[in-house]
Amino acid sequence: MWFKNLLIYRLTQDLPFDAEALETALATKLARPCASQELTTYGFTAPFGKGEDAPLVHVSGDFLLISARKEERILPGSVVRDAVKEKVEEIEAEQMRKVYKKERDQIKDEIIQAFLPRAFIRRSSTFAAIAPKQGLILVNSASPKRAEDLLSTLREVIGTLPVRPLTVKMAPTAIMTEWVTTQKAADDFFVLDECELRDTHEDGGIVRCKRQDLTSEEIQLHLSTGKVVTQLSLAWQDKLSFVLDDKMVVKRLKFEDLLQDQAEQDGGDEALGQLDASFTLMMLTFGDFLPALVEALGGEEMPQGI
Repeated sequence: MWFKNLLIYRLTQDLPFDAEALETALATKLARPCASQELTTYGFTAPFGKGEDAPLVHVSGDFLLISARKEERILPGSVVRDAVKEKVEEIEAEQMRKVYKKERDQIKDEIIQAFLPRAFIRRSSTFAAIAPKQGLILVNSASPKRAEDLLSTLREVIGTLPVRPLTVKMAPTAIMTEWVTTQKAADDFFVLDECELRDTHEDGGIVRCKRQDLTSEEIQLHLSTGKVVTQLSLAWQDKLSFVLDDKMVVKRLKFEDLLQDQAEQDGGDEALGQLDASFTLMMLTFGDFLPALVEALGGEEMPQGI
């Protein structure tokens, strides 16, 4: 139960996240399979365990964990296009007339409906941790679209969800560029061996470096010509490593073995205990890590009127 990516959202009003009431609300929109003519479904699932008795809200101390699942039928565009083309050519040959856009669109819709029951099913889950006392919702995704799917569905079932992406006072690009240029990061942060450099001019070039000494003359030369750091791999204390990008997305989170071993020790022999211990320790770690990250980026930006 270790998040691999992190999108951070700030609750702009206090919400009484009562676990029982939230459980009831989530139950009004449960995840379900796609019907034969449905392209996609979306709903909430139990974050831990399966079956009717598994709770939709996992409570651990002051933290809540929820999850949502999207199920969609996959119809390759090329398959649909080929079928439409074949049908259009057949009509034009048999009826000696031109098939125009309106009729093409109708043919396409009919083909999609015919193909849907045979389409492949793809399922994807998204987890979100709610920390009411910190006023944060943390989504385990690097995709704002996936995060918004979960947040908007949560808003739908509970009636309100005043959140916005957490923003900082200084542009992450400026801070990361300074860290690589000066070869020194903020306290408790350490620059690792991966970065993305981007030319600030329109249509400028991009340089991606992996397993590279970022203190090398080559990297410094790129910076001296005006490139800026838009992604940077970092470590924090001896607890986790990650990649930070210019939009404040934390990617490829990796918790060090020390934390994972502690969670395994705290969790006991049962799988649920292991999951609960991992989630709790992860959230406690975030409780120290996120304020340190925000401070390193100049502090949190509070838009006017909030």
